[in-house]
Amino acid sequence: MQMGDNHRCAWASAAPDFPDYHDTEWGVPIDDDRRLFEKLCLETFQSGLSWRTILIKRENFRRAFYHFDFNKVALFDDNDVEKLLNNKGIVRNKRKILAVINNAKRAIEMIEIEGSLAAFLWRYEPDENTLPPPETQTTCEESIALSKELKKRGWQFVGPTTLYAFMQSMGLINDHAEDCFMRKKIDDARKGFERP
Repeated sequence: MQMGDNHRCAWASAAPDFPDYHDTEWGVPIDDDRRLFEKLCLETFQSGLSWRTILIKRENFRRAFYHFDFNKVALFDDNDVEKLLNNKGIVRNKRKILAVINNAKRAIEMIEIEGSLAAFLWRYEPDENTLPPPETQTTCEESIALSKELKKRGWQFVGPTTLYAFMQSMGLINDHAEDCFMRKKIDDARKGFERP
């Protein structure tokens, strides 16, 4: 798809909601724990579904999960789970809902040990020189290693492919196409980004 003389990644033309997401969010480096946790949760819900399904419902998810405040989500009980299972605005999958509640508890533990989610997650940023051309793979050594470590720490729904998608969207990798107008912008943002 084109925007003036600018080319976007091909996937950005696949749905009406994608261009704005592509142009303003995807690949921008993030070090905010709540936003990182939100994205991990949304990737959990996306498992087996399209990203568009999740993106359309994102505001509903935010309302249902207290804007992914992991301190609040960690306190969810059976009544909260029941409410979520009756919430038509989100993906009503009990295993995924329970995984998000579990992962909120694990996030709190991680922050106690590591200082922040960002400090831990950004340790797994791949070396750009070791990555193949953009949009050519769905996992990398680092997403595999991160998946193993998170699972060891009790996290759920954190497979290597899910975590690679997380890395792409949160700026740990610049996977914009070579001819995409956002590639240089993300490169510049990553160069100026202070790693936690």
